[in-house]
Amino acid sequence: MRAALITRPGQPPAWADRDEPRPAPGEVVVDVLAAPVTPLDLLCATGTSYFGVPAAPYVPGVQGVGTADGRAVWFPTTAGMAPGDGSMAAKALARREDLVLLPEGTDPVALAALGLSAVAAHMALTWRGELRPGETAIVLGTGAVGQAAIQLARLAGAGRVVAAARSARGRDRAVRAGADAVVALDADDVTNRFAEAAEGADLLLDPLFGAPAAAAAAALKPGGRWVNLGASAGETCPVTSSLLRSRSLRLSGYTNNELTPRQRADAITAIARYAARGVLAVDHEAVPFDEVADAWRRQAEGRTSGRVVLVPR
Repeated sequence: MRAALITRPGQPPAWADRDEPRPAPGEVVVDVLAAPVTPLDLLCATGTSYFGVPAAPYVPGVQGVGTADGRAVWFPTTAGMAPGDGSMAAKALARREDLVLLPEGTDPVALAALGLSAVAAHMALTWRGELRPGETAIVLGTGAVGQAAIQLARLAGAGRVVAAARSARGRDRAVRAGADAVVALDADDVTNRFAEAAEGADLLLDPLFGAPAAAAAAALKPGGRWVNLGASAGETCPVTSSLLRSRSLRLSGYTNNELTPRQRADAITAIARYAARGVLAVDHEAVPFDEVADAWRRQAEGRTSGRVVLVPR
């Protein structure tokens, strides 16, 4: 079969021939319909993640959408994190217990674009962040997580959603996703802009950390919740102890790795239902599998129109 193959960590994959996978007990072969190129795929392939250097050659792809036993399914893999191949191939292996059956009407490409990014947004908002109807939420960034979070906050009943992005394109995405106000992170007076747009916010959903998170946290009300689930703006954040203590802020971290298989499956099911209803989507572009090398580079360099999803021709 044909598959995307990483032969050396740090290099993009190339389209190559690969033996069809043979399932072990408890595994199933999935005919792949859509495989997203995610930040985790890119990170693992560099060999610099905390999972270590992956054993090459291997097929990347930590998640995908396909069919198994005649049913549409979402499935995860451990590609790049542990020995074994992932979703960027005509066929992939998955543990049967990890398969999530998808509702009728699911668009495989749209769901693959949402995937675990939307799961992170959903669980960080509703489980870790405990967002309640009528509350004000600040969402930093408008990548797949940010776009999904804006929409999911609305679906969870938020009274006001304030988004923030550095680029004009990112701010446009926030508006299209349904944000009530958008803060420009490239402005000189970011803290004041957050205060004007979101003073007294209840929840900060933060995939960025760094200076943007510190500016946004200053707009939280006493007892406000701050959920961090990424550090794309910096591994450290210049927040002061006095801000944390004077507001009694609740700062917590979130990762999808802490979810049980049941929690993850329930979240994917919720995401799939929203997507099938047409109320949840993120910007994405479908790219044929055999263009994987160029698509991988463009995703890594931020030169795409959204999340790249690899599809069969």
